[in-house]
Amino acid sequence: MKLPIFSFALLAFITLFSFFGSFFYSVDPHALDYASILLEPTFAHPFGTDRLGRDILARVIEGGKVSLLIGVGSAFIASVIGLVFGSMAGYFRGSFDKSFIIIVDLFLTFPTFFLLLALVSYINASVWVLIVIISVTGWMTIARLIRSESFKITSQPFIKILNIAKVSKTKILFKYYAPILAPIYFVSFTFGVGGAILAESGLSFLGLGIVAPQMSWGTIISSGKDVIEIAWWVTFAPGLMIFLVTFSLINISNYLQQMTNQKQIQS
Repeated sequence: MKLPIFSFALLAFITLFSFFGSFFYSVDPHALDYASILLEPTFAHPFGTDRLGRDILARVIEGGKVSLLIGVGSAFIASVIGLVFGSMAGYFRGSFDKSFIIIVDLFLTFPTFFLLLALVSYINASVWVLIVIISVTGWMTIARLIRSESFKITSQPFIKILNIAKVSKTKILFKYYAPILAPIYFVSFTFGVGGAILAESGLSFLGLGIVAPQMSWGTIISSGKDVIEIAWWVTFAPGLMIFLVTFSLINISNYLQQMTNQKQIQS
């Protein structure tokens, strides 16, 4: 089980590139240049320009901030919701668990992406709105995983002893459940970041995501879909960024999952 150093390094590079790249490449991502429409990648424009003459590299840097913020923010909120409700369902059981199952099954009745489309179509999308909507529609899977693991923990003798000793339920959840459930949380979080970035990109590609003048990797791809046959570079760079981030996160998630499985076997 090798540490995916390349994936960690790649993810760190893309994050630094997105949030600090504008300090080294100071071209205005919104600047229009009608003398530079759809230029191929050159030294002056390393990633080329779009159909309004805007520099693609500058736009990829600026769009990366929004895409990564939505990805991390959505995954964090969804993971926390899943951790809290999943662990409570597995610990308290009874009517709380039954209500939990009904709510989760109700959410899972609708395909997640179509549920996203339905919600976004009635709300003016922004970064924070998308974070909330994506997290609200993405917490169910981790919640079910956490619930299943919490059932196993609840059946352990030391938890029964703590309950007999009338130890505070809050203390039991935070002191004993949280450390055991942490590996599952981090695995789900890394998967969630990639899923949230792809969800935002899909919405932006359909014109239901980030609204101008803000931009994301998804909106850049959307703006280049009509000229993809004559200007492949407009969609290539943001698409490559989405692929590299998702690829890195999948490798990191697999590594964390292998570590979790190995610890469970040893225990």
